[in-house]
Amino acid sequence: MDPAVLREDMVDSLESEAKNVLKDEAVAVAMRDVPRHEFVDEARAAYEDREHETLGTRVLAPSTAAKLLQAGDLEAGHSVLLVGVGVGYTAAVAAELVGETNVHAIDIARPLVIDARHNLEAAGYDGVLVDCRDGANGLPEYAPFDRIFLEAAAFDPPQALLEQLAPDGTLVFPRGAQPQQLETVTARGERTHHGAVAFDPLLVDGEQVGTIERNRMAREDREHARQRAESRRGWEQEWIEWDDAIDSPSRQ
Repeated sequence: MDPAVLREDMVDSLESEAKNVLKDEAVAVAMRDVPRHEFVDEARAAYEDREHETLGTRVLAPSTAAKLLQAGDLEAGHSVLLVGVGVGYTAAVAAELVGETNVHAIDIARPLVIDARHNLEAAGYDGVLVDCRDGANGLPEYAPFDRIFLEAAAFDPPQALLEQLAPDGTLVFPRGAQPQQLETVTARGERTHHGAVAFDPLLVDGEQVGTIERNRMAREDREHARQRAESRRGWEQEWIEWDDAIDSPSRQ
């Protein structure tokens, strides 16, 4: 079947009352224009609303990509940073919305960077800049950004990304482990929730997709637990021997 027809069917499905996912007309038009089959190997499967796996990473389902981009409320001319470019599809849709030379994308996995560059060029978006970076560090030499999209889950957005927002900028990211909430945070610290999502965890420097130690979320969870334990005082610290504490020299 003609890929253009498949794209129309995909977007119509996302706009239907049954799914009620795609509500932003600009995002809908952009998704009708981007040839998703250039980013997912098999043409018919590319337009199904489901995730795919490639090069050890998750390719977002069309409905998830729509949620992410809608939360960013993109406008023509916005400077955009995508952290976790994956196969490049979300970057292509963003390019349709803001102009391809305004879109910058990074990924920690070099094979994905190479694949995304190839896919974007094949789809006609070779003006999108794609670089291999630790996503937590962002892309400071091109900052500030009007919008930053984090295509990986974190408990809180990395501070470097927040510092690279324009004064009126917004960062969009999946917050938490499981379940996750899609959240926006402005440069002024205002937060808004946009519903449940499921993303892979944000990788850190030295990690690559497909390796065992790839779950930043588990380490962050342990670190948060340690910080909470150390911050407890008084009755929360059940291990305190109160008699010893009262008799100690510091109490006398």
